[in-house]
Amino acid sequence: MPKVTQIVLTLQSKPGVLATVCMALADAGVNIEALCAPEAPGGKGRMRLLVSDAARAEAALKAAKVRAGKEEAVTLALENRAGAMAEVARKLAAAKVNIKCAYATTAGPGQATVVLTVSNAGKALAALGT
Repeated sequence: MPKVTQIVLTLQSKPGVLATVCMALADAGVNIEALCAPEAPGGKGRMRLLVSDAARAEAALKAAKVRAGKEEAVTLALENRAGAMAEVARKLAAAKVNIKCAYATTAGPGQATVVLTVSNAGKALAALGT
């Protein structure tokens, strides 16, 4: 369960925006390892990205005139079964750690990868026993 840095973008929700971001990263040789891009009211969205090289990603996005910020997050490898995320959420709630954003992926049976943006990454890791 490592602490990671994710790239955060606040962008307009319109055709081509995701393509611009992805192409800028691809052209810089930066791999997108995880992505969350929900739309928010007002036609904007906050995109969060885990990438293979955060510094190179920031430079590539700056060159593409895309404003980028950073924030800490925690990644977890959980068993892909009912209740696994509930156990994590319960432990973090008991430790008074707020989950501001969560996204996950799985490729079927086995493990799921979960990314949590939390109010205190160190406290979250301690609460989860890492």
